[in-house]
Amino acid sequence: MRLTIIACEILFREISWCVSRSENVVDVRFLRKGLHDLGEKEMVAALQKEIDSVEPERSEAILLGYGLCNNGIRGLRSKKSKLVVPRAHDCITLLLGSKERYRQYFDANPGTYFRSTGWAERDVPAEQKGAYTQLGLLPTYEEYVKKYGEDNAKFLMETMGSWEKNYSRMAYVDMGIPEFPDYSENAKKEAEEKNGGLKQ
Repeated sequence: MRLTIIACEILFREISWCVSRSENVVDVRFLRKGLHDLGEKEMVAALQKEIDSVEPERSEAILLGYGLCNNGIRGLRSKKSKLVVPRAHDCITLLLGSKERYRQYFDANPGTYFRSTGWAERDVPAEQKGAYTQLGLLPTYEEYVKKYGEDNAKFLMETMGSWEKNYSRMAYVDMGIPEFPDYSENAKKEAEEKNGGLKQ
């Protein structure tokens, strides 16, 4: 088959690993992480634009590498090719293998913040966010106000800086793939710095 995958860059290694072993012809398009932070409307628009740009003669099906992600996939359509969407809340569900496994872990370990290879490699460390904002790579408070209004801007800024308010522990998702770098020690260090705990 000829397939196209449209996915979040957080899943870069995992999807690339799977594609490298596939018998199918697979084109992959990775979009920057954090689309769900923009809200449903903007995420849907970005994904729909990407879906619409897939040439039907080059793809029998479009596979989404996204979960529900803040309703950011709601209403997506493909008029040209079959659209395949996983039944998942977010990327962690995909990394853990099923919504049932995610629910089981979540119920047993509420308040868990997850890390994975993709989050370790593609997330901007908290200590660098100020520099990234100054360089124009992350939005400033004023930009959020302009785009989303003052109340939403405050919420976004608080949410991005409130790890300790919402989480009490951190879990590193090890995919068990020997070729992947192991960032579990980085996650452990981050958890200790945030006074959380780490459970693998």
